[in-house]
Amino acid sequence: MPIVAAFAVPHPPLIIPAVGGDRVSEIQATVDAYAEVGRRIAALDPDTLVISSPHTAMYLDYLHIAPGSGARGNFARFGAPEVGYTATYDEPFVDELACVASAEELPAGTLGERERDLDWGVLVPLHFVARGYGLVDDRGVPQGTSEDRGGAQGRYVRLPCRVVRLGIAGLSPAIHYRLGQLVQQVAAKLGRRVVYIASGDLSHKLTADGPYGYAPEGPAFDQLVCKAFEQGDFLSLLAADPALCERAAECGLRSFQIMAGALDRTEVAPELLSYEGPFGVGYGIAAFIPQGTEGACSERALDERYAAWHEEHLAATRAAEHPLVRIARYSLESFVRDGVRINGAHDLPADLLGNLPDEIACGKQGAFVSLKKDGQLRGCIGTILPTRESLVEEVCANAVSAGCRDSRFDPVTTAELPELIYDVDVLSAPEPIMGPSELDPARYGVIVSAPSGRRGLLLPNLDGIDTVAEQLRIAARKGGIDLNEPGVSLERFTVTRYL
Repeated sequence: MPIVAAFAVPHPPLIIPAVGGDRVSEIQATVDAYAEVGRRIAALDPDTLVISSPHTAMYLDYLHIAPGSGARGNFARFGAPEVGYTATYDEPFVDELACVASAEELPAGTLGERERDLDWGVLVPLHFVARGYGLVDDRGVPQGTSEDRGGAQGRYVRLPCRVVRLGIAGLSPAIHYRLGQLVQQVAAKLGRRVVYIASGDLSHKLTADGPYGYAPEGPAFDQLVCKAFEQGDFLSLLAADPALCERAAECGLRSFQIMAGALDRTEVAPELLSYEGPFGVGYGIAAFIPQGTEGACSERALDERYAAWHEEHLAATRAAEHPLVRIARYSLESFVRDGVRINGAHDLPADLLGNLPDEIACGKQGAFVSLKKDGQLRGCIGTILPTRESLVEEVCANAVSAGCRDSRFDPVTTAELPELIYDVDVLSAPEPIMGPSELDPARYGVIVSAPSGRRGLLLPNLDGIDTVAEQLRIAARKGGIDLNEPGVSLERFTVTRYL
């Protein structure tokens, strides 16, 4: 069986004694479970470790496979330069994986960064693997003759098995899963015994005193993932609500989705080895051991099950859309598919206007249209004040602009139209404010203006933006404004959001 085991693990550097010191005892359950993972991997003695990390080279639209002969890294940035590891890459595996991805036009491969030190999302798992092999003690001090001297940068322990290092991307769960399927295929083709390590923390918003504060979505996300780990329910990892994930400030989900693909159509024995969140961040460790024949369990054809779920989810979302959102969709689809511009109510089918309240049909307000695809922003354009004769005209024009004129993205293609999720924000008139104390990112949007005329706007109640400071920073950046420059002024506004 090519994939002999898979493990989901976190990557907090403070569980390395040379980094965490006395604080290691505060997360002992994670340390103990991680040590068990290391022992199990050493006992399996795989040919290759495939490790996905959210902290290696990451691109919005491309899954990076680390090229070259290998890399090394240490914990110097965390105060422990003496603890370091060298990974020798499995170059034939990398070449074949990139080749099959290219052959089926999967956006994955070795393009991009050529050289990069090992990130902590890889280093922490390697530390415990090295411990399992007896190459280092719990502090990372080399044992025996396995070390590779690194001069002034410290000592680097070389792992006995080769490594394939994967990144994640802002792509769909289906594409991450597909990369995992290709890992499985390449392992079988090359006759490799592979252990898959999915490196990723859970929520970073478990407590008010944590690194990102508290959000109720934090514990909810961790509960979802731990239940999935306990039951081996990988479909729930693919179908997780993107808004929940964003508000939970997680970092491991897409790494887990690739792992799920590496176990495609294979029965597994799942085991949640530990979970805790003592520092406001969730750390879960789980093991998944393949059972029976790899690829023989049709019930675990999760790519097919996810595709069916996704289609139903999109259909339900469209059926529940507010009439104003349906107008935005109709306008963009008409322009992209047929080159027809919808200029107002007179160009719209009667059924789209029938359920539109009079105050909207006859109103004049600024509005923003936002598009999302696979939970990621795909375009957002709007007007602060009304520029057209009606709100309907405003929305029709801004929908086309969001899809085709947002400079951050390529224009929307016909193939993408069924995948888009829309929302429309109708703005109140902006009002000047004296300072940040009058803002609340959940309630108010903000406009930052400079005397030169530069202006940056940010809508309220956005996933992942929870503080006034963050809201102001992003709005100012959008306008190319330094918040400390003289004459900067602030305005706030509210929105009515239609989904």
